[in-house]
Amino acid sequence: ETLQRWLWLATLSLIVAMNASVAEEFSLLGTALAVIISRTCWRLNTVGTRGLQADDYLMVVAACAYSAETYLAYSVGIMWHGLANNGMTDEERRLLDPSSEEYMLRVNGSKTQLAGWNTYTFLLWTMKSAMCTYYIRLTDRLQYKRRIFIGFTLIALTWIAAHLSILLGCLPLKKNWQIYPDPGIACQPAISRINIFVVSGLNVLTDIYLLTIPIPMLWKANIRPMKKVALIVTFSGGIFVISAGTLRSVLIITNPIDGAEQAGSWAIRETFVAVITTNLPIIAPMFRLWMTPIVNTVRKSVGTSGSDDPGICNIHLEGRDPRRGKWPRSIDQIPYPSFNESEERLNRP
Repeated sequence: ETLQRWLWLATLSLIVAMNASVAEEFSLLGTALAVIISRTCWRLNTVGTRGLQADDYLMVVAACAYSAETYLAYSVGIMWHGLANNGMTDEERRLLDPSSEEYMLRVNGSKTQLAGWNTYTFLLWTMKSAMCTYYIRLTDRLQYKRRIFIGFTLIALTWIAAHLSILLGCLPLKKNWQIYPDPGIACQPAISRINIFVVSGLNVLTDIYLLTIPIPMLWKANIRPMKKVALIVTFSGGIFVISAGTLRSVLIITNPIDGAEQAGSWAIRETFVAVITTNLPIIAPMFRLWMTPIVNTVRKSVGTSGSDDPGICNIHLEGRDPRRGKWPRSIDQIPYPSFNESEERLNRP
């Protein structure tokens, strides 16, 4: 009786945990889609259909990929009960009946894990491409354009390398869902060290490089320190993505049995943060515009007046010319949230 009670409580706890995980995954999906839709509507309102750029279309692709990733994560936990071809002894593999339900769950779980890695990679690299495309609109200076085009090259090469490592790390492909004999850790998609180190390593590498593009521009900008800090924080969301990706890898390595399922949830969280941080520089002006009436009401109630310039924020990307003792004539404009200018207008020199 005690054993039955313990099993009942364990099963109930598992069901509650799964329901909580599903609720979180779909809540994050809804929020991410709302952000992307808001961004798209804001862009359509400010620049029109003809003014949309490649990064706007890439975010629509990202929305589809994020939806697919969420469904795959849901399948891993709910449909396949977190099972795959990992976390088994040789004896368990030998005795598992190929016609049993568990065998089917493990095979389908392994296939879903493989699809999840590819979708996860495609989604992250799509958002990296969108961010790099957005940087092009921030500057006309050759010095920074060169960095951006290097970024595109790095994104393309690492994207190919990441997908090849996932698809070719275990051959033939069907070994990725083989149960018996033990296919080896490289052929267990949920905990494959090739997937973890190659994909995660390339992800961190590209994120770090993308951070080096806007931050130097902002650091040299001729704006007030507080605005400079606010902009740097806005463009530094990649730090949070790196942290989530690192934690995901640690979970898989330290807990090869349950860590893979937990890592699926962290993959959703990581890509959610990536969606928010990628869109933040675009939608920040929209939120500031919405907050304008509230801010003005508060200022009037306390008897103060705003000091922020509601127009364009002109940002110099170089220091003073020591020979001329003045700022260079060429400037770039960063889309600091404005009360009365469209985001696209803010991007134009």
